[in-house]
Amino acid sequence: MADATTATWSPRSAWAGILKEGHIGLTGATGVTIAARDGLGIASLIAPANGEAALAKAVKASLGLDLPTTPAIARAGHHAAVWAGPGQWLLLAETRSGFSDGLQALSGVAAVAEQSSGRAALRLSGPRIRDALAKGCMLDLHPVAFPVGMAALTSIAHIGVHVWRAEDGPEGAVFEIMVARSFAGSFWSWLSASVAEFGCDIVASGASIGRG
Repeated sequence: MADATTATWSPRSAWAGILKEGHIGLTGATGVTIAARDGLGIASLIAPANGEAALAKAVKASLGLDLPTTPAIARAGHHAAVWAGPGQWLLLAETRSGFSDGLQALSGVAAVAEQSSGRAALRLSGPRIRDALAKGCMLDLHPVAFPVGMAALTSIAHIGVHVWRAEDGPEGAVFEIMVARSFAGSFWSWLSASVAEFGCDIVASGASIGRG
């Protein structure tokens, strides 16, 4: 039996054993492209009553980031903030290195909870991505109704998701979706079936937060 005092643990992707690079669905076509967003630093920020201004000031001072006051994503450098409800945000970082230490500067002005290992995120793009998402998403994702930079909390296939629209890429619209890690398998079961009709490429990890 291994000695528990000498055991080492390695981080494991929320999509390990679920996503595999390759092509699924309709052959000879790629209507959707999916990339796992592994390695993100993720934390929830909740401002106390009447404390939103103080939190916004602290985030601006430490990260140069303006907290969005509407359902949107805001970016600065390697960080982003996604509106998650009145007085609530998700703080995202491209890397987890030093992320926990950086949260200390905000702990005095907000309830801060690191979520890096508790969330699973995907980047979805391609000319048929809206058609695929429409099979389970109640939102109107038309570019007029859901422009670049908009964010929303909703449900897809009865699973709670956080979704935002990143900058358009070469293939058109780009969406990022985040679910609780415990629902990653269930969400993928729905998503893989939904994109199969259009042909889907599963590729290596996606690009920078919120960018195409």
